[in-house]
Amino acid sequence: MSYAKEREQNIARNKALLDDLGIDPLRPKREPKENLRKQVAAKKRKSPLLENDELEEPPKKVSCIANDSNEQGGARRSSRLAGKTVDYKQEQDRGVPEPVTFKRSQKLKVGQVKSKRTYDPHMYGHIPDVEVGTWWATREDCSNASVHGPWVSGIAPGPNGAYSIALSGGYDDDVDEGYAFTFTGSGGRDLRGTKTAPKNLRTAPQSSDQSFEDRNNAALQRSVDTQKPVRVIRGFKGKARSKYAPSEGYRYDGLYLVKKAWIAKGLNKGGFLVCKFAFVRMPGQEDIPVNDGGDDESDE
Repeated sequence: MSYAKEREQNIARNKALLDDLGIDPLRPKREPKENLRKQVAAKKRKSPLLENDELEEPPKKVSCIANDSNEQGGARRSSRLAGKTVDYKQEQDRGVPEPVTFKRSQKLKVGQVKSKRTYDPHMYGHIPDVEVGTWWATREDCSNASVHGPWVSGIAPGPNGAYSIALSGGYDDDVDEGYAFTFTGSGGRDLRGTKTAPKNLRTAPQSSDQSFEDRNNAALQRSVDTQKPVRVIRGFKGKARSKYAPSEGYRYDGLYLVKKAWIAKGLNKGGFLVCKFAFVRMPGQEDIPVNDGGDDESDE
């Protein structure tokens, strides 16, 4: 079976699974449109025009001031020191300045976040003072706001389930219906990379089976049992396949519950197994805005 055909079948299966979870009542009759953020170009400074439209005369060169006291072979003196007596022996030795890398290493320790967080991201539910629909430019900003702690990993594991996940792109056969979506777990990739592509990390191909022994997948599996709410941020990388992804940056879309966890054959050349999860949004939250680049189907 071809990759495209297998992907089509997996998407149809995932959509049917989400429909069985009964998400239609969660969708509003009229979905709000996304408010695009316009980037303001920096204005170039213009030189003021002269009233008579004539160019100013170029600055005249200042001739060096002759110093009769400067003997052949003596120390050179600039024109600004003309007529002044300078005692070079009494000048203070300020020493060798510290390199910039050394100064930075003193400010930040390994694993330390640049800006101080107001709240601990290791909590379930909403983060105080962070409203649903809040937008950030980078994953680092999301971490500083305590909504999703990891800068790279898509899952923030906790003892009673995952605290949060980042939904950004994902696997080709994942389905994002906004108020419910399927999510593929972590693991099964060789993070060490190869000689030709060292440290390729998330871009590495699937090389082994995923399992619920992975700490991230195990946390999402516990979320099914505990039904602890999981914070979800959506990233711009998913806008090509979902109208619910933001056109830029990352957006907090509220709390979801993990309703199902299972293992299935992954969409990869080796046929390796992957951990799959089905999320459903909790009711009573702000509607999710839709972008103009996705599959925007109008509701009847």
